Amino acid sequence: MTQSDFLHERDPTALTTDLRTLAALALVPAIGLGIARFSYALLLPSMSSSLGWSYADAGWMTSVNAAGYLIAALISARFIGVVGANRVMRTGIFACVIALIMMGVFRHTALLNISWFLAGLGGASAFIAGGVIAAQVSQRHPARASFLLGIFYAGPGLGIVLSGVGVPWVLSHWGTTAWPNAWLALAAISVVLALGVVWGVRVMPQSRVQAHASAPLASMQWMLVGYGFFGAGYITYMTFMIAWIQSHGESAAFQSLFWIVLGLAVTVFPWLWAGVLQNQRHGRAFAMLNGLTLIGAALPLMSSAWPVLLASSAVFGCAFFGVVASTTAFVRRNCHASSLASGIGAMTVAFSIGQTLGPTLSGWLNDLTGGLTVGLLTSAVFLSAAALIGLLQKDFGAGLSAQ
Repeated sequence: MTQSDFLHERDPTALTTDLRTLAALALVPAIGLGIARFSYALLLPSMSSSLGWSYADAGWMTSVNAAGYLIAALISARFIGVVGANRVMRTGIFACVIALIMMGVFRHTALLNISWFLAGLGGASAFIAGGVIAAQVSQRHPARASFLLGIFYAGPGLGIVLSGVGVPWVLSHWGTTAWPNAWLALAAISVVLALGVVWGVRVMPQSRVQAHASAPLASMQWMLVGYGFFGAGYITYMTFMIAWIQSHGESAAFQSLFWIVLGLAVTVFPWLWAGVLQNQRHGRAFAMLNGLTLIGAALPLMSSAWPVLLASSAVFGCAFFGVVASTTAFVRRNCHASSLASGIGAMTVAFSIGQTLGPTLSGWLNDLTGGLTVGLLTSAVFLSAAALIGLLQKDFGAGLSAQ
């Protein structure tokens, strides 16, 4: 993708408008994933200390959030078909904001679990609906569709960066027991981002799936299984990595730096992997990017030196959302427009099952061994399995990209 590619666009005004729309759409996963999912890792040590949680308790919170994702994935496609993707997306964003406020208000573990479940439910609904709109918008420019779709998937990086700046700032000013204030600060940031979505994504043609059809899941079986393993592997790293760094004596400033580097790496991945997503067929892009994510996850197991940890953050960050984008590119390449929501929803179901099981299993292993290293090793094993399984997947039809 070069600048000259954009200069040769038949309708530059349409491209500019769609770029602005995709930039606004990127704020959806910034809220639903970057903040209302991943920021928990930054607050986990403070919450665990204050509430007396074990590693299994901490992992269970992530699993509860993933359960919300799972339920949303099961029902979102149908709701998109009835009320439209735009309305589902906005409702999901609203649920995320409410959940973040609840996280800052409640102190009881059960109520916090309910709040984090709502965050998962809203985040997945917004993510699936936003992904449907982003796929439709990007496909208006077929020659650069994967690049444009990548803008949407760069959104979580913004949420991660804002969390990496905001949470440590709150905790440094009011102490580690002020984690409720940090959640309220994240809610305020999310409100600002939500206003950007409302302003930037106003009226989207084809945002409602006019004819709903089921995706051919049997033909997607290897991608679905591999994506489940990826979900289990990546979320273990994202949940426990900050706690692992803290257990190795790194300062709060370094923890913040690690998280910001990870977020910045997420934001640049569309420019790194657009060619891979556009040109690699079958499950190859999925397998390649899983392998790179594995390298990032495995680096801390080799050394806890700060350059290695920052390299881990950068490599993992630039790759793991590329895996997510590769599944949407796969669905768009193989599924008809009427089954796009169903295909993306099925991928999210598989993803959510892995996310639900992975953190609890890893937390239990961490408690069993009295440390976090075995949990990170489990993450690497899951990611290895995902990469190998992805190689078995073949394309099976002409989807939206051929229409």
